[in-house]
Amino acid sequence: MKIEIITPEKKVFEGDIKSVRVPGKKGSFQVLNDHAPIISTLENGSVIIVDQENKEIIFEINGGVIEVKANKIILLADSVR
Repeated sequence: MKIEIITPEKKVFEGDIKSVRVPGKKGSFQVLNDHAPIISTLENGSVIIVDQENKEIIFEINGGVIEVKANKIILLADSVR
């Protein structure tokens, strides 16, 4: 799966990953390979990425939107701390 994390200022992260957990408006959820297409708003909280080497990468976001489609994830964050 590929992911891009973008803020209005810059691209924060891009790469191939195994999974990502995001803070959805109705609770956190995980996206794995072959996830159904989804668009969801996000709350403030942690975005936890597991990369291809099983290493966790954590970003703190201040809200945003995520789109998942055909194993490509675009996360538009208001800001990343």
